[in-house]
Amino acid sequence: MTTSVIFTTYNSPAWLEKVLWGFFEQTVKDFEIVIADDGSRDETRELIERMRSQSPVPIQHVWQEDDGFQKCRIMNKAILATKGDYLIFTDGDCIPRADFVEQHLRHREPRAYLSGGYFKLPMHVSEAITQDDVMHQRPFDPAWLVSQGMKKTHKFMKLTAQGRWADFLNTISPTRPTWNGHNASCYKEFALAVNGFEEKMQYGGQDCEFGDRLVNFGLKAKRIRYSAVCVHLDHKRGYVTPEMLANSRAIRQDTKKNRVVKARLGIDQYL
Repeated sequence: MTTSVIFTTYNSPAWLEKVLWGFFEQTVKDFEIVIADDGSRDETRELIERMRSQSPVPIQHVWQEDDGFQKCRIMNKAILATKGDYLIFTDGDCIPRADFVEQHLRHREPRAYLSGGYFKLPMHVSEAITQDDVMHQRPFDPAWLVSQGMKKTHKFMKLTAQGRWADFLNTISPTRPTWNGHNASCYKEFALAVNGFEEKMQYGGQDCEFGDRLVNFGLKAKRIRYSAVCVHLDHKRGYVTPEMLANSRAIRQDTKKNRVVKARLGIDQYL
């Protein structure tokens, strides 16, 4: 096993099932899935056990007790559980296109992390997606999305760009490459070198802060937003508080100002 795909989940089994369907359709199969579960109830565990029997790739379920929003903590535990030396990160609300893993592997570089994006779906389309839709890749087809009531915009280009055209758009895009938790990757050795995710942070820039420290360590950020594609299922974020955001903002500012490399409270506590 050379590649591990990591994503978080929390009491969203309907969305988790759709995401797993997406990974079952990948053009490459030499990878494992590691589900970083931030305290879900038994319904999620039961779904994962059922989906394992359908999966063409191994699935690990790394669970911790519910202690509020603790994504960084469960991500560190999931990283340690991975068997691959290359790690692809996404979220439990993002369905990957069939070539998602393939594109990450095609674009990887020894001293870089990859920065992808997503295409947002409204709630009514998110709920409408079936397993047959994912099997036939309809959520990535602009014509199908329009048939579901979405308006066609320039953002559909994220779904239609292919090959050299996608590579060209990656190059000229004005969007600054950052570590996006829904679509990013790097070698495991680098995730360990920066001590994983900063557990003093909760919601608010925790993924970008991880990327900041990778850059401080010496990696470059490479944009692949038009190559590695996923669609984002709609959901609410009732767990976010102003205090949480303020704390995360202060930590990220310190990371950038003082060029911090290692997480203050990170993965080494589990070694």
